[in-house]
Amino acid sequence: MDEREALRSIAALLPEAGDDAAVVDGLVLSTDMLHESTDLPAGTTPYTAGWRSVGASLSDIAAMGGEAVAAVAVYGAPTFEWAAIEAFITGARDVCQSVDGAYVGGDLDSHEELTTATTAVGRADEPVVRSGASPGEAVCVTGTLGRSAAALELFRTGEANQANELFQFPPRIPAGRVLAGRATAMIDSSDGLARSLHQLAAASDCGFALDSPLPIDDAVAELATDEADRREMGVFFGEDFELVCTLPEETVATVRSELSVPLTRIGTVTEAEVTLDGDPLPDRGYTHG
Repeated sequence: MDEREALRSIAALLPEAGDDAAVVDGLVLSTDMLHESTDLPAGTTPYTAGWRSVGASLSDIAAMGGEAVAAVAVYGAPTFEWAAIEAFITGARDVCQSVDGAYVGGDLDSHEELTTATTAVGRADEPVVRSGASPGEAVCVTGTLGRSAAALELFRTGEANQANELFQFPPRIPAGRVLAGRATAMIDSSDGLARSLHQLAAASDCGFALDSPLPIDDAVAELATDEADRREMGVFFGEDFELVCTLPEETVATVRSELSVPLTRIGTVTEAEVTLDGDPLPDRGYTHG
């Protein structure tokens, strides 16, 4: 059983699950796990590990249109070294503070590799789910795509300073707050743009017709070997933690003017199928395990 099969089975057992985070009495909760071998490549600093681990859970709060309240983390490692623990906590605290939340502690445990498990809590009066998109609406994305793919290549070539900067993504909590009450459906792009759109399409029983150019990060252009590599890094790799949303066409300009980050209209909601420039866009992206 792979990750997607497991998630389908979980959805059958817990039909109330399926969005980026759970909503309970106005609270928004999300949890994530990252491993050194799959998520934190060689060269990732403990500070970046703390920022990115907690940031991943905060991104889920953002995708629900929630405000950040607090986060906790489990830090597991083969040995406990205070310098690494302190840097991890500082990164976790800084990413929370960047979105007006608080890092309030967690747990320590021994583990065969650096492993983190994080939980974030937020509040949302009008949570945005994945199931509200309707044909004719605009599909938009915040920021740029491919930052994490570019970072991985930079880690591989030993350019760790720039790679760590790219890995310290800004959780889009402020953008999510602006989009709350306006966006009809929303998801974060942690699984990649293509897969995220397929997930929205399944939840909303719709399709998407995307048009080039997509907002690919400049770092991708500098590192990609050709156009196919550029598309792979920007569309399929994932781990970018941008917000992919649908909006009534007439609201796009107003929403864009109220955001502090770029919002790019990348296509239109359709009745069925997910396409890019008229061609089918494969349901492919980041997968755990």
